[in-house]
Amino acid sequence: MIDYWKQLRDDAGCVRREAIDPGALRSMLASISIVQFDESGDGRFRIAGSRLRDIFGMEARGRRVADVIGEHGDAFALGLSVALERRAPVGGVIEQSNGMHAWLRLPLLDSNGELTMVLCHDEMLPSRRLILPNKDSVHTSSPRAAA
Repeated sequence: MIDYWKQLRDDAGCVRREAIDPGALRSMLASISIVQFDESGDGRFRIAGSRLRDIFGMEARGRRVADVIGEHGDAFALGLSVALERRAPVGGVIEQSNGMHAWLRLPLLDSNGELTMVLCHDEMLPSRRLILPNKDSVHTSSPRAAA
């Protein structure tokens, strides 16, 4: 997704919302949202994929960011503002009680050429505790590694 965003950048390094082709992101659409900020700095979900309901526990489209974000709302909001301030992608992983929330924020220009939008990708992943084997179940008697 970052590579796609980079391909769309103009000479100033910015991407217009209109340049985004949903077909190019077809496999990720359920995890994608677009947040737009107004003059007062209030963010609103303009588009919200269906998987965001699982993350937020509610439908996000049309709602204010402040009304939707839950357990890790501060981190979500911080990622939005940092992407706009840096004019660059930002992302991370937040461990939650029900798994890991992997997130990515990509700044976008609105139809007026103003940097007021953020393309977001959010995905819930299994907890590391479910991915990594329990150290008690790993055989550690041999110091050699398999090739």
